[in-house]
Amino acid sequence: MEVHTDRNSSARDIIREVSRVIAGKDAVIVKVLLAILAGGHILMEDIPGVGKTTLAVSMSRALGLDYNRVQFTPDVLPSDITGYSLFDKNTGAMSYQRGAILCNLFLADELNRATSRTQSALLQAMEEGEVTVDNHTYPVPRPFIVIATQNPAGAKGTQLLPDSQLDRFMMRLTMGYPTHTDEIEMVRRRQSGISAESVRQIVTREELMGLQHEVEQVYVKDSIIDYIVTLCEKTRGNPHIQQGASPRASLALTALAKATAWMQKRDFVLPQDVRFSFYDCVEHRLIWKQEVIDPASRASVLNDIMKAVKAPAIQ
Repeated sequence: MEVHTDRNSSARDIIREVSRVIAGKDAVIVKVLLAILAGGHILMEDIPGVGKTTLAVSMSRALGLDYNRVQFTPDVLPSDITGYSLFDKNTGAMSYQRGAILCNLFLADELNRATSRTQSALLQAMEEGEVTVDNHTYPVPRPFIVIATQNPAGAKGTQLLPDSQLDRFMMRLTMGYPTHTDEIEMVRRRQSGISAESVRQIVTREELMGLQHEVEQVYVKDSIIDYIVTLCEKTRGNPHIQQGASPRASLALTALAKATAWMQKRDFVLPQDVRFSFYDCVEHRLIWKQEVIDPASRASVLNDIMKAVKAPAIQ
């Protein structure tokens, strides 16, 4: 996607700065930024070593966000994420010890290596922007973004994330192997000292929240809303899909379409803004039937749905 300048020059600069570290993956960087501008969370699924964590750290530095990283393993406890109460002998009361998730950008590295109980510790923060410990509720800082990485299903030491958790990620993205040329460039840059730690801050937290507010103000016509809902509805009765997209998918797709329109220097959404993120927003929320197991087949099914649903004419 081409990113226009002027009012969203900050977005262009963020993408440029992060792409100094992540060579040849501008499309993925754009989509991560879209999800952040739309106020959503991102799941990065791929084999180890292709740059998922580096991308998350680079983005946090470019956005000026306070971030925490937890390497998920089977012995990580829910209290490591949400915090816990500790008796303070000086006051005679229980004192709350902040958990790692109380930050602006929480990097959940290899999330699918943790137990289901620990994975579920993220749910309240991701959906409601708060955590509850010992009947006390604590808000997470604003803005709040979760970028989780996971190894492909079936990799050693992993387990599938529950449907309820997958549904809370606005997008699921994959990095993929770099091309031969991009990998050479990556090695060259690393030899020159270019790494995630060298990424410059482009915006402050307050400025990022201002950009998110601008995205929220993008106008969506009723015909576009009907188009979004119809696309999601078509996944619910499809013969290749056992369980279709939830209403949360419609909300997420709308938010992403608004962010895409804003990136294109528009204050209104067009059908192509919806189609741009449809696969990345919806595919991971579906329970597919066994005959549709590879990504190409799933992409084909979702492309057929987009072709079957007539886009509204925008005057």
